[in-house]
Amino acid sequence: MTTSRRLAAVTGVLYLVTFATSIPALALKRPFLQGEGTAATMQWAVVLEVVLALACIGTAVAFHPIGARHDPALATGFVASRMLEASTVLTGAIALLAIGSIRSATGAGDGAQTADAALVAIHDGAFLVGPGLLPAVNALLFGALLYRARLVPRVIPLIGMIGAPLLALSGLGTIFGLHDQVSPLAGLAALPIALWEFSIGVWLIVKGVDQTAAPAHRPAPVRRSAAPA
Repeated sequence: MTTSRRLAAVTGVLYLVTFATSIPALALKRPFLQGEGTAATMQWAVVLEVVLALACIGTAVAFHPIGARHDPALATGFVASRMLEASTVLTGAIALLAIGSIRSATGAGDGAQTADAALVAIHDGAFLVGPGLLPAVNALLFGALLYRARLVPRVIPLIGMIGAPLLALSGLGTIFGLHDQVSPLAGLAALPIALWEFSIGVWLIVKGVDQTAAPAHRPAPVRRSAAPA
């Protein structure tokens, strides 16, 4: 197995890890945020979100050596975008831990309720910017790189590049109060991005990248000077 094949497989595995952690984390934390879940569900949600954040960064870092041979700017931009997404996911996880601490250490006074509501709002804002908007940026950067370099069948990144504006518009709709982020409309808008991330993860594990694709910048041939007579 070549280095590129291994890196592609690692990228694919980490993409599936993000898939396997994000949905259970959301299912666990939503009741807790609404005051119905237990501390244990919150703790598991935090663990899943930390794994999710690390996997987000890992997808971009693992693929960077491959992508940089074809488009260094897009490959580096993808790393930066994934790091931003991971940062917002961790911000939400920290807010969850703080909510749990407040609820376990204080009563139901006005001050505690105000702090609780403020932290829930911080979590929801991080959830909107992170998983709600930044995956659209990721899809545009990573999808454009894969599409232009023909590293995978073009239909796969095309799904991501089509889904990116839909997800971005859905996020903007939430910002302007048109719908809730966790709603049927938002779920439909997120489906193409979910399909793109799952399909690219599976493809990179099973097939890797097309290693016949020519790098954008070939190294200049080394000229040897003639030996002195």
